[in-house]
Amino acid sequence: MIAMAAVVIGVLAALAYAARRHWIDAVLALVAGVALAGTVGEFSLPGEAGATLMVDAADPPRTLAGVRTLRLAGDGLRAAEWDDLPARPLDWNKPDTPAIDLDFPRTIALGRVFTLRVHRSWSAPGRLQLLAENGQVLAEAKGDTDLAVQWLPPVAQRLVLKARLLDAAGKVVDEGPVPFTVTDPAPLQVRGRFGAPSFDLRALDDLLAASGAVIDWQVELGKGLERAETARAEMDKPELEIVDAAWFERAGAASRDALLARVAGGTRLLVLGANARDASTWARSVKLPLAPQPANKTIGTVLPMASAGLNPNGDRAGEWIGKDGLWTRDWEDGRIAWLGLGDWHRHAIAQPRQLALWWQDVLDRLRVQRRADVAWLDPEEMPLPQRRLAVCARGVSGTATIAELKQTLAWQRRPEHVDAACVAVWPAASGWLHLQTGANDGQVYVYAPGDWPLWQRSERRAATAQYAARTPAPVAPGTRPLPVWPFGVVFALAMLGLWWRERR
Repeated sequence: MIAMAAVVIGVLAALAYAARRHWIDAVLALVAGVALAGTVGEFSLPGEAGATLMVDAADPPRTLAGVRTLRLAGDGLRAAEWDDLPARPLDWNKPDTPAIDLDFPRTIALGRVFTLRVHRSWSAPGRLQLLAENGQVLAEAKGDTDLAVQWLPPVAQRLVLKARLLDAAGKVVDEGPVPFTVTDPAPLQVRGRFGAPSFDLRALDDLLAASGAVIDWQVELGKGLERAETARAEMDKPELEIVDAAWFERAGAASRDALLARVAGGTRLLVLGANARDASTWARSVKLPLAPQPANKTIGTVLPMASAGLNPNGDRAGEWIGKDGLWTRDWEDGRIAWLGLGDWHRHAIAQPRQLALWWQDVLDRLRVQRRADVAWLDPEEMPLPQRRLAVCARGVSGTATIAELKQTLAWQRRPEHVDAACVAVWPAASGWLHLQTGANDGQVYVYAPGDWPLWQRSERRAATAQYAARTPAPVAPGTRPLPVWPFGVVFALAMLGLWWRERR
């Protein structure tokens, strides 16, 4: 449409000059109109546009000017390198050579079990070993597919363990460091209200006290008599509220509504259902359908426990989802769990560690966690020296100081992290990278280029597949855009000629 308007304007100008018998001016006006149409129009010529570039992973391209398509052999580039390039059609076939993915937490609290999982792209007998810094084997697992090892750290410290993947013959398939930080757990704030004393409550109280939790505990012993344990620190908004079914069933409507309102605001609620008696109360208040259970029914194999007298029939009960005697559901911004088990105190002496881990799993399924002002996000790919690394965190502002690089950078928002801010750094060497922002500090471990080759291979393949998925449709075959700059030159010369003739 714009090109047609330019031609029309040129023709009208030429006719105006021709009417005055200014034939040269008429020709210049017509040429200017055609040149302007060629400049603003989108015309094409037969033939293909641009070239095909063979991508070299060792020397990634800096620009794709004049490149129509990309061709790639091998595993591809890192995600940060693909992000620097505009979208182009990619000719690439994913290799079928072995690759692995590693999954492990970068930070855990003391008392939690550290788990390292290796996902293999092939199936064959193999072993996974977790080694201490002195080479001692801490844990080992065998299997034909995915492998996982577990280890309980004894103290809070920053660790760089080592892991290696072996084949059936004992040959090393892949190996590298496993860095993570063990932190002292922040005290969990717990409020408990109970309608009757029990040995189970005493065992639970002891477990929470041993973990350092701040406890506000009230147990009704009889009519007008109760035992209270006052919190040792101020407790404005506890992360976890625990009630037994007897207290909830006897509580007034105002107390129940206030409790559920706190849960809706983000608090977690754990209901101990062993002494439940009134199924209708739970159906009305939290939409939990309960039914009588057989006497002497037990749940669990490693730690068998007595089933509550009232429990949901099945793992799905409306909005509730259950497994191994624990049913959970979301409640606006909070979460509620129904624990339909009892007699766990029987395992407190014979199997104290297993009981503590079982309770940790219960709290994990309830998603109980201590609120933190700053949350550091795990890197999206393996940090390597001399490669751009995005470090992101929630709850940060201002600047971040990286001591090893002697840099202070401003936190910036990124589209892919709407609730976090990031800084981009280029680590100089492998090892720990420390960041300081305000009163909070974080650490990122930078791997050596030779660490975990099969893991690096898998990350490159995933990043390359993601780049290929965002490329546009290829340019129509047999055509290429008509160059614009010659028309611009002709238009400028024609207008200069008209201007010079008008000034004569």
